[in-house]
Amino acid sequence: MPSATLPQIPHYEPAPTTEEPLEYADLAVIDLSKANAPEERSKLAVQVREAMTTSGFFYVINHGLTQAQTARMFDIADVPFSQVPDDEKSSFQADIKANGSYQGYKLRQYWASIFNHIDGGVRDQIDQYNVDRDVMKKQHPKALLPLIPEIASFARFNHFDILHPLLRLFALGMELPEDTFVNEHNFDARGESSVRFLKYYPRSEDDEVKTKNVWLKGHTDSGSVAILWSQPVAALQILSPDGKWRWIKHVENALVINTGDALEALSGGFYKPMIHRVVQPPADQRGYPRLCIFYFALPDDDVKLVPHAESPVLQEHGITRRFEEATAPTMEMWRKSRASTYGQTQLKKTEADVEEELIDGILVKHYN
Repeated sequence: MPSATLPQIPHYEPAPTTEEPLEYADLAVIDLSKANAPEERSKLAVQVREAMTTSGFFYVINHGLTQAQTARMFDIADVPFSQVPDDEKSSFQADIKANGSYQGYKLRQYWASIFNHIDGGVRDQIDQYNVDRDVMKKQHPKALLPLIPEIASFARFNHFDILHPLLRLFALGMELPEDTFVNEHNFDARGESSVRFLKYYPRSEDDEVKTKNVWLKGHTDSGSVAILWSQPVAALQILSPDGKWRWIKHVENALVINTGDALEALSGGFYKPMIHRVVQPPADQRGYPRLCIFYFALPDDDVKLVPHAESPVLQEHGITRRFEEATAPTMEMWRKSRASTYGQTQLKKTEADVEEELIDGILVKHYN
């Protein structure tokens, strides 16, 4: 991680932790520091497998960064939003629809309410700045230039010190060779695993009424693993197996882990992505922005999204295919299709609180 001499930037002061009596999801806690020892790694793999086949989310602790280092990353995460002028943001805006890539800014109000991705004629209030794991792949706003070495180091840390150990645990849980999924997530290969800085801004009460307090409808992620650095503003909810939406509790200096469509495909449906959404924070946190840091991991672009049928676990329990074998896309095809169409296609209601869209012939559902 970065050296002791760091560029000076404004400190980001997070919101106080909520004291509202929320109904939280009961998630497993995985101590990643134990993943280095083979015997402990086998035990962790069982815990991860249990977490993924029940709640679909889990926490990671003892990942290797101190609380002070994590706080520094949140200071950096706010720079693209608070220290970059609007005209400069526009010059670094990603052409998501044309390129199927989020690299650069996704600015507020891009996701179109007319297509029902947000209800009531309301547009999103979410700014994103996305940085490819190869940080020098693109240019960056002036305010970020002194911070590029830290962001680059952070990207590598997420990829090698968090993602790869988790992928080994996922493979062990399916009785596959440890590096099965690691070999499909190479840092230097063509692909789009990336650091995402994201900031939700408070909305008007009128907008909250129109959208029934939903900021981002229930969905699954398109990639393999999402690493969310826990922050105090309560807004993330998961759809529990009993059909109830439950909140994700903030755990200081922990990570919140979930998997997406790509790992579901590669695991033959064994690791199913959990539906999650973002809603208005509880009363004592309204008025605060919600600043998030993610590492979104995707398989290499040339990986075809078909199951590892050689898994003894799949041979015993059966395979559920995310895509038909003959027409299964590569990761590049899937990520570009999902990115270019999200918020830009018409959703159709098919049942109570469920809407659908077709992406390259694949049914994608949204839950409200």
